[in-house]
Amino acid sequence: MAPHRSGTITSSYEEDTIATRDDYRIIENEYVRDILNQPRALADTLQGLSVPSGLQIILQRLGREEFRRIVLTGMGSSFHVLYPLRTLLTSHGYTVVMAETSELLHYLPKLFDPRTLMIVVSQSGRSAEIVRLLAENRRRAAIIAVTNTDDSPLALEADAAFLTRAGQEFSVSCKTYVTALMVLHQVGTLLCNMNREEMDSELAEVVPSASDYLHSWRDHVMELADSLAGVRHIFVAGRGPSLAAAGTGGLIIKESVHYHAEGMSSAAFRHGPLEMVSEDTFVVVLAGEERTKTLNTRLLEDIRRKGGRAELLGTDARLLSLRIAAVPDSVLPILEILPLEVITLALAARTGIEAGRFSLASKVTTIE
Repeated sequence: MAPHRSGTITSSYEEDTIATRDDYRIIENEYVRDILNQPRALADTLQGLSVPSGLQIILQRLGREEFRRIVLTGMGSSFHVLYPLRTLLTSHGYTVVMAETSELLHYLPKLFDPRTLMIVVSQSGRSAEIVRLLAENRRRAAIIAVTNTDDSPLALEADAAFLTRAGQEFSVSCKTYVTALMVLHQVGTLLCNMNREEMDSELAEVVPSASDYLHSWRDHVMELADSLAGVRHIFVAGRGPSLAAAGTGGLIIKESVHYHAEGMSSAAFRHGPLEMVSEDTFVVVLAGEERTKTLNTRLLEDIRRKGGRAELLGTDARLLSLRIAAVPDSVLPILEILPLEVITLALAARTGIEAGRFSLASKVTTIE
């Protein structure tokens, strides 16, 4: 059932209760403030971008073709954040392996090798898997670290450590996620010997664009709260670099408001999950880069034709809450996550719960 747009919402899945916009209650807490402080975190990270001294040795080894492969690893959003870098490095001819750190430890141990360059992302730099990775590696593979914690084991033991400047974060990854995307764009630019002035220009564009979107966050929450009436299941689908937002979006919806959500490729959605299309399933389709935008739009249209509920997230989105500014493809993933974060607030407003308040998990995972 599509939501009514008259200011009231009726849903058969809510025991015929009727909610108005006045009934929505946005509980503002540290998680909400972290979301709203993302432009500042991005600006601080951009201003603080620097090249660690140890990177020069790694670049020299790359030039001598001493590395057979580049392994990208992390856990949770620190894993999903690596998708854009994977695409970039592969397009420049590198052999890239992307694996969750736990899988790397237990099932891919032969990759701990002097011919491997690892790019390891961890907000804390001290989660259980990261500490074990450092012990298992024993400095065999060279490590480039991206972390928000300068005195963490990861930062201290890496051959080259890039720091985000997100500051303290309450619970769900938001500031640390977008700033990691920014730093990983810098890492990719350096490893692929791309134009650094162009990189700086592209990264500078994203800061005001993020600020402009979040300026209307309350209106976005209300519009999405209306649109999500009766929803029980949420899918986020995208392709290429947009898989970062798809994977992280599904993750943060689960952990922040305890809603069932999955992030996946738009192609994978047709291979099974399409059977989930119904009036209580909501699909967010990321428009993404121009090269696959037509395919993503076709998925959106097919879902609607089958009676499902789907909306586009991109520059041409029908809903203002899912519409983002036109920016270079290289920084598009930074903006794509913002409406998905607002979806968590909209779901919280509908249910009256406090978004981002952990009850079972912790900010840093210390048990593998």
